[in-house]
Amino acid sequence: MIPDITALWVIALLMICVFVLNTLIFTPILAMSESRAKAVRDARELAASAAQKATDASATFDRTLATARAEVYGQMDEARRAALAKRAAIMAETKQETERALHDATTRLADQAVAARTSLERDAAALAGDIVGRVLGRTA
Repeated sequence: MIPDITALWVIALLMICVFVLNTLIFTPILAMSESRAKAVRDARELAASAAQKATDASATFDRTLATARAEVYGQMDEARRAALAKRAAIMAETKQETERALHDATTRLADQAVAARTSLERDAAALAGDIVGRVLGRTA
């Protein structure tokens, strides 16, 4: 019994079709599909890398901003303390000048009061002598 030759022809044609289809259709489609998948993976990796860089840049910016704010607040506190110290110094100096002026005025007033009292006593004695002289007609 000899096998039927048509079965061999069918097997040969099937092998040729598989080779042609694999070479002309399946291999290019699989290669294109793989290249697209690789492009998608690369794009996702690039997006993830960009997102990480943006997150890092944002964190760096936040740290820099916080540092700058702390420095500015420190400078403001220092300026406020300096202004308060200058104000306290000016107030102390003004108080000392006022106390000195008050002391000088009090001393001058006391001296003037003593001088006025002395002058009044002297004038009173002179007036008393004049009054006695006019009333009695003689000097006391």
